[in-house]
Order: sequence, then C-alpha cells, then structure tokens
Amino acid sequence: MAKKKAAAKKKAGSKRQAARKAPAARRAAPKASKKASKKVIGGPIVVNGNQIPISKGIRIGDFVYLSGQVPFKDGVPMTTGTIEEQTDVTMEMIKGLLKEAGASLSDVFKVTVWLRDKADFLGYNRTYAKYFPKDPPARSTVMSTLMVDVRIEIEVTAYSPR
Repeated sequence: MAKKKAAAKKKAGSKRQAARKAPAARRAAPKASKKASKKVIGGPIVVNGNQIPISKGIRIGDFVYLSGQVPFKDGVPMTTGTIEEQTDVTMEMIKGLLKEAGASLSDVFKVTVWLRDKADFLGYNRTYAKYFPKDPPARSTVMSTLMVDVRIEIEVTAYSPR
C-alpha cells in the first residue's frame, strides 16, 4: 500500500511539474508570422532596346538583394574608362538603388565583386574604400570574364529593418 501511495505522489508531482512547464513552452513557441512581401527595386534593365529578364534588386522583409551591377553611362554599359571611374559609377548606381529600397551603404553586410583584369584590383580597391570608410562589409573579389564588356560587376546584400 505504501508503494502505491509513493507512486501516486510521484505521478502527481510530475503532472504538476509538466503543468508549470507548459506555459513557458507555449511562450517559446514561434508565432505565425505574416509572409514578407517581395518588392522589385529599380526599373527594367534595357540594353540596345532589349529588356533583360532580371531585376536590379529585390527587397523582401528587412533584406535588400541587389543583382550584380555594372557601370552604365547614358543608358548603355560603360565600355570605356578606368577601373576607378567604372567603380565610382557602379557604386553610385548601388547607392541609388539602396536609397530606393529604403537602405544605405551602411546597411550593406556582404559584397561580391567580379573584376575582368587582376591588374585592376589596386585601383578598384582604393576607390571602393571611399564608399566604406568605417566597418566595411564582408567581401569576395574574384577575377572573371564578364557577360558585359565592362571592367567590374558588383553585387550587394543589405539588412535594413523597416
């Protein structure tokens, strides 16, 4: 009989413990969140009268993703100019797209850069540094043949809470 009473007390105690833990578990459960809407940033990309099937950027929730940007001048890819000039033009385009998305360069946390020529690295790096003078984002820079006859392509990702 004593064993039955001890077992019953133990069972009741574990039920009370479970009841105390349940509210905390419910509080910790993730709430259903509203699906973040996708917003296209920038207008269409048109080259030689052809619209390219790509968005300049996308904002989804607190994140902004910009496609690889190449320098454009007067509506056409900038196939002339130094790496410094092309870097400046591309970074200014990026600043404009980020502004349209409600973000800025200070919100950028990842940058990927493609250079056509390894010899351009020093000039590009010097120019790029002007845009991120403090706490620069993580960055990858590689040499690659580009799809457009320019010297540089830059892609950025930013986090900018609304």
